[in-house]
Amino acid sequence: MRLVFACALCLGFAAPLWAAPQCGDPVTACETAHGSYHIVLPEGPGPHPVMVFLHGHGGRGGPMVESNTARDATARGYAYIAPNGLIRPGRTRPSWNFHPDFPGQRDEALFLQEVMQDAATRFSIDPTRSLLAGFSIGGSLTSYIACATPGAFSAYAPVSGSFWRPHPEICAGPVRLLHTHGWRDEVVPLEGRVIRHVAGRDFAQGDVFHAMGLWRAANGCDNYRADQFKTMSGFLRRIWTRCTPGSALEFALFDGGHGVPKGWSTMALDWFEMLQGPTQ
Repeated sequence: MRLVFACALCLGFAAPLWAAPQCGDPVTACETAHGSYHIVLPEGPGPHPVMVFLHGHGGRGGPMVESNTARDATARGYAYIAPNGLIRPGRTRPSWNFHPDFPGQRDEALFLQEVMQDAATRFSIDPTRSLLAGFSIGGSLTSYIACATPGAFSAYAPVSGSFWRPHPEICAGPVRLLHTHGWRDEVVPLEGRVIRHVAGRDFAQGDVFHAMGLWRAANGCDNYRADQFKTMSGFLRRIWTRCTPGSALEFALFDGGHGVPKGWSTMALDWFEMLQGPTQ
């Protein structure tokens, strides 16, 4: 893969002093009106399909464009975008304004659309083929965006992160979503946990099983239980197929803790391409 940078040569001549600054590599983010992001592109001409991956609490986008997930995505012809969360007042590490009951510094859904529009202007990407994924709190934000605006991205793939309590009462739909979670996760347990008390009530993670019920309702699935089951490359996959045409819903469990498991990017991109068709 190659890191993205602004053109330094044009028609054989050095770029003029007013040329756009380099951006998108692990050190120098591309700036937008309300934040920044990093990006890496595959070899070859575009427009490229896109994986947008949201880091977890305390993470940053820069290192992520050098991650195994980024390498897997670009090897398959995807542009990989890693936006940056904000450091909230009184905090020292970046995070996302993911919880609808606690308004933050920015509207993250609008920020991500801003990122996609900016990247489409600067780079050869295809926003109509876009997978939004995220880890931990990044997975929570992915879930909330999928719930509120399922058409904002082509599909969604949260990892080890879901809704918080109180759960949404209802999600818009239909949606195409693959949720992945560790059976042994103790940081974001499948049933959730209380993090702290805020304003006289619990600030608590949600129940992933309850979330799957919300997704089934949004997709109009005709039964509570899955109708297909697969064991592939360390993942136990539960699949609902008798749902609204054009929707997709899958729950993948792995025998591990809080993390992005080995083989996740292959599974997620295989799933996305099954929905979208191959990238090349």
